[in-house]
Order: sequence, then C-alpha cells, then structure tokens
Amino acid sequence: MPSPIATHASLLLKAAAAAASPKPLFSPRAAQIPAPLAGRACPRWFRWPASARGLCSSTPPNHSGPAHGMGSDANGTRRRVPPVNGLSKEGATQPVPAPPKLLTLPTVLTIGRVAAVPFLISTFYMDGPWAATATTGIFLAAAITDWLDGYIARKMHLGTPFGAFLDPVADKLMVAATLVLLCTKPLEASLLSAGPWLLTVPSIAIIGREITMSAVREWAASQNTQVLEAVAVNNLGKWKTATQMIALTLLLASRDPSLPVQGALVAPGVALLYASAGLAIWSLVVYIRNIWRILLK
Repeated sequence: MPSPIATHASLLLKAAAAAASPKPLFSPRAAQIPAPLAGRACPRWFRWPASARGLCSSTPPNHSGPAHGMGSDANGTRRRVPPVNGLSKEGATQPVPAPPKLLTLPTVLTIGRVAAVPFLISTFYMDGPWAATATTGIFLAAAITDWLDGYIARKMHLGTPFGAFLDPVADKLMVAATLVLLCTKPLEASLLSAGPWLLTVPSIAIIGREITMSAVREWAASQNTQVLEAVAVNNLGKWKTATQMIALTLLLASRDPSLPVQGALVAPGVALLYASAGLAIWSLVVYIRNIWRILLK
C-alpha cells in the first residue's frame, strides 16, 4: 500500500502536467470535418470557440444574402460605418458632398436689388440735378444684376433654393415700386399731362398680374409635379420682364433734365410699357390654360 504522502504527491504531479500541456483548439469530434463540407456552411454539431467566433458564415459563399463576420451585425445585415474626416469607409476616395452655401454670388446680387429699393424711392423724391440721374442709375443697375445673377447661377452652378425664391421677389419689388413712383409723380410732358391715366392702366395690369401669378405658383407648389411644371417660367415671361425693364428705364431717364432727348423718351417708354402689360396678361392666360388642361385629365 503506498503511503498517503506518495499518493498526494503523484496527484499533484499529474495535475501540474495536465496544466502545462496545451489544450487543443478543437474537440476531437469537431476536428473530424468531412471533406465534402469544405467551403460550405458550418454543421450544427460544429462550434467555433469564442475567440474565433464570427469567422464562420452561416450562409454559403455563393448565397446572395449578407454573411456574418467582420463588418456585419449579428442578424447578418451590413453595418453602416460612419464617415471619418468626410470620407466613407467603403469608398475612401469619394468625399461626402458638402451642403450648398446659403450666400452665393447670385444670392448676394439679388439681396442687393432688394436693398436698393429704399434708395430708389429716396432719390426719386429728391430735388437736384443729380437726383433723376441717380434714380435711373439705380434702376438700370438692378436690371443688369437681374440678368447677371441668373447667368452666374447657371454657368457656375451656384443656384440655391433660397436664391430661386428671392429672385422673383426682388424683381417684383423693384418693378412695383417704380410703377407706383411714376404714377404718383407724373412727368411734365404733353402726352402724360393730357392723359394721366396712360401710366395708371398698364401699372395696374402689371401689378395685378404679378400678384395673381404669385398666388397661382404658391397653389401649384402644393399640387403634383405636373401642375408645378405648368407654371414654370417660359420665354413669354422672359420677354415680358425684358420689356418692363426697358420701358421703366426710358420713363425714368425722361425725367432727367441733363439729357438732351428728355422729351423724346416718353412716347417709346409708354408704348413699351403697354406692350409689357399685354405680354403680362398673355403669359397669365397661358399659365392658367396649361393648369386647366392638367386638371381636366
């Protein structure tokens, strides 16, 4: 019979030898993987250890669905990797597009037209040899920037939703203010002194058309895309705007006593103003007819 001390010593040696020997990574049963299963999904009786979990896919390689593993969630969906320094993880060479700027060059020009309306009114009622020239220069500069901001926005791709909203507002403010000023202080000419209503009639037609068209476009924005496209600016509206700017420039310049052809500018200015009023009413009828056709479908 061995002594108890020898028995305990042998047990301690066996425990130390077992602890020193490396444990197998796979169980004997798990290590016996049949050759036909190579490259396929893991069998149910096969389990990876915790340190290697996620490397085996529960979906065959030729399956179209997402596979478990690195870059995937537990349910097999692809994780969205957040961008780092403006670059995404999947396409590091494609930068995330920055949001459009609010104050681009066309928008600044449009804001300048709105800010010029008080100066236009102030110089119109001032007395002095330079007052009429300043009023004409302010309106002419506003008419040029009206064309320039649209040209820059198209060529340099600087158009913004805020600029698209503010541009027609600035045009309507400048045109309406000039028409009201000309009606409140008629020109001292034989043509207008005999008939002061000659400027009032086209002014009411132009301002009324702009108010109606603004309401129609606001209503169209709440409808479908076809109705909104029916009230988009067309060539007829562009001709109307160009005729308005030329007519009002001539009428403002006819008030300048420094011009030798002061009296000769009244008749063409009034004629172009009536032509602009006719184009304004015609374009309104075209817009309403386009909307009516869409609604009847």
